[in-house]
Amino acid sequence: MAMELMIEDLMEQLIEMGGSDMHIQSGAPVYFRISGKLQPIHEDPLTPHECQKLIFSMLNNTQRKELEQNWELDCSYGVKGLARFRVNVYKERGYYAACLRALSSKIPNFDQLNLPDIVREMSERPRGLVLVTGPTGSGKTTTLAAMVDLINRTRPEHILTVEDPIEYVFPNIKSLVHQRQKGEDTKSFANALKAALREDPDVILVGEMRDLETISLAISAAETGHLVMGTLHTSSAASTINRIIDVFPPEQQQQINAQLSNSLIAVFSQTLIPKKNPKPGEFGRVMGQEIMIVTPAIANLIREGKIAQIYSAIQTGSKMGMQTMEQSLAHLVKTGQITFEAAVSKSSKPEEMQRILAGAGSAAIGNMGAKVAPGTKVAR
Repeated sequence: MAMELMIEDLMEQLIEMGGSDMHIQSGAPVYFRISGKLQPIHEDPLTPHECQKLIFSMLNNTQRKELEQNWELDCSYGVKGLARFRVNVYKERGYYAACLRALSSKIPNFDQLNLPDIVREMSERPRGLVLVTGPTGSGKTTTLAAMVDLINRTRPEHILTVEDPIEYVFPNIKSLVHQRQKGEDTKSFANALKAALREDPDVILVGEMRDLETISLAISAAETGHLVMGTLHTSSAASTINRIIDVFPPEQQQQINAQLSNSLIAVFSQTLIPKKNPKPGEFGRVMGQEIMIVTPAIANLIREGKIAQIYSAIQTGSKMGMQTMEQSLAHLVKTGQITFEAAVSKSSKPEEMQRILAGAGSAAIGNMGAKVAPGTKVAR
């Protein structure tokens, strides 16, 4: 069997098994991540030659040259009729290895994901900054894709995305969608954002907000009348705001506090938790989500640098659709969707979650359950 067919066979097997990631390494069998857990899919370890041949079958000549020069490579690979994959190739112990993330070819929508109504409301805003945060593999891209899909289906807007790599390909429906990929269509997120402001966008999606220039440009774009959506690898609303502010030198931080208080409209911090008793063939994880909506009170806390008080404001903001991660996790435990142990492993404040479960916060959770659908499913 040709090696190119073999990698596509492995990809097909990953999709059939409902897996999210594939790991290829010399001296080890191929591993799949299924429902959050790694497992080998056969016993035979790959030889260095087999491993390199598998990896190189996904790369064109330009990508191979870049890999041989830099020893690391980010790219994407698509199998028609199956799925697209985000590919990272790297060296370990002198040999090439790779991690592949399966990207659904079907664009997720709100009905499929059962996203809270408040997420839909934020995607309907004409301007402002919306951040979706969480660790790698927490469904951030899926949530953003559903928001872009909703806009695309309901409004005549110009949507511009900057991604690394492009994960979901959006056709023009009611909106005009332009998608740019870092490394192929633009040198950097910052360069693409500078250019974006001269390209008449209504909605801008920034795949990653890592450096000062990209963050500054995203905030400015939100201030000047655009709806800007982006991701950060942070675990809560408060840590998200701190991460943004800490990127800037001390003499600029007060100004950034003011800008952020005016431009930020929501932070959704997500994590995926294994289901308690998944049914055969069912997606094995549910989403816990902290939701912060920037009310005048929270905007004032950001402006004054009182970030530590934001958690308390979220706790008491259930009528606005807000919830802390602990409230979300506690609800998932109370409704039997996840185990208490799984919830504790995902909580940064386990004592607070136990307090809620003991009954002190059950009324608040009950109110939220009606407005914010918990146990959000993601398409991975």
